[in-house]
Amino acid sequence: MKLLVSPINLKEALEAIEGGADIIDVKNPREGSLGASYPWIIREIKDALPPGMELSAPLGDMDYKPGTASLAALGLAKLGVDYIKVGLYGIRDVEEALDMGMHIVKSVEGTGAKVVLAGYADYRFTGSVNPLDLPSVAQECGAHGVMIDTARKNGKTLLDHISAKELDVFTRDAHSGDVLVALAGSLGPKDIQMLRGIDFDIIGVRGAVCSNGDRVKGNITADKVKELKRRLK
Repeated sequence: MKLLVSPINLKEALEAIEGGADIIDVKNPREGSLGASYPWIIREIKDALPPGMELSAPLGDMDYKPGTASLAALGLAKLGVDYIKVGLYGIRDVEEALDMGMHIVKSVEGTGAKVVLAGYADYRFTGSVNPLDLPSVAQECGAHGVMIDTARKNGKTLLDHISAKELDVFTRDAHSGDVLVALAGSLGPKDIQMLRGIDFDIIGVRGAVCSNGDRVKGNITADKVKELKRRLK
């Protein structure tokens, strides 16, 4: 399992690297769960990565606008990111998710960037597509991976909305189609313990490795990343 850590700037990225993160995911939490960062920040962090370290970035919590999303995805691909996370916030059903996915995947063909379709565990609140339907969508549109996060950061975690049993089935469905699985959503040590029996590929965090546990006002520290890395082992 790989540890994905989401810094907002170069200073935090260096802390995450020192702490042993496997993937650096450049985001802007002030713009939402999968808030998009700025090109110059992504470029600055990419230039600071050790050789071979993977870079990820979200497009944002997207509405159903395949053209806008495709242009944004191409921009991220040109910046050299390895993973492009697409927050399907305003996507209401499987048909819209498939349309978004197909256009985004097509827009980054030949760049080396991998598309990850991200749904929300609290989809009933957002009115978004059920994230448990995404493995089949990813297989059909050619996306590299699927992710489940939470839209609302209100003290509840991924496991408050979706059971470990459901996540296990979700992971098996994705892997049966050779689709990568990432899980996030305010996950802490207790949640990680409950997820141990599930064979997912990436765990994503921010608040759990911030100095005060606050994903917006806190700062990522190397010590927090090291401690979480130890727990994962």
